[in-house]
Amino acid sequence: VQLQASGGGLVQAGGSLRLSCAASKSISILDNIRWYRQAPGNQRELVAAITIGGSTNYADSVKGRFTISRDNAKNTVDLQMNSLKPEDTAVYYCNVPKSLFTRWSDVWGQGTLVTVSS
Repeated sequence: VQLQASGGGLVQAGGSLRLSCAASKSISILDNIRWYRQAPGNQRELVAAITIGGSTNYADSVKGRFTISRDNAKNTVDLQMNSLKPEDTAVYYCNVPKSLFTRWSDVWGQGTLVTVSS
């Protein structure tokens, strides 16, 4: 499977963006699809994850502001980001962890840049 992330851009603090991760194959069998982010000089951090059953988990820093969702019919996983803060500025990556269905390789999208101005 290949992943294509999109939707990044420049937004003012308090604004919203919606990121989308499009997969080249069906995601209905893929579990624990994740969004990560990496700010300059920082390590990549997990932002949100969604299971095959639709359960979600979020980093404490984004709880209540970000929502991850999946559309198995469209093979997309979206990240709705509201009330954005300058500290949300980063390159955002979608990820499918290694499994039988990825031939035991982690799969990463190319990243999409989110810049939040103060």
